[in-house]
Amino acid sequence: MQRLWWHLLFFPWRFRQQFTQAVLQAIEQAISDSETRHGGQIRVAVDANLSLLALLRGVTSRSRAQDVFTQLRVWDTEQNNGVLIYLLLAEHRVEIVADRGFNGIVTPDVWQGICENMQQGLRQGAYQAAVCTGIRDIDVLLVAHFPLTEARNNELPDRPVVL
Repeated sequence: MQRLWWHLLFFPWRFRQQFTQAVLQAIEQAISDSETRHGGQIRVAVDANLSLLALLRGVTSRSRAQDVFTQLRVWDTEQNNGVLIYLLLAEHRVEIVADRGFNGIVTPDVWQGICENMQQGLRQGAYQAAVCTGIRDIDVLLVAHFPLTEARNNELPDRPVVL
């Protein structure tokens, strides 16, 4: 029941206060800067809240993130190294969905640690800092495992997606 209230009481104007155009541009720039150092692809998607129907169906932040990963075609990169950072603001939840190129390379605990750090920033109201810190943490992994070997081909848009 509490989860239902979080979503019903998370009004659109609150989202617009937290993710202004300047914040979205700063996140886009952080992704763009990051992708000059590695061969990976990062996408950020932000949901203010879930619909009543989704809540009644039991949609979790993880299942929603996996759906968004598919919808945004983050899986469709040449080296299978796309990473989605999904934020569900009503719950201050962060989910990271990484493509199959990370299997056996990055453990779930590492991804979970990045999510927890970002969630702490969201709870403190530091939205831009939380997302940019997460991008930097993922950047370190991408540089280590998918070094830039030739001219970069930007396969996915850098602009955050507001759902």
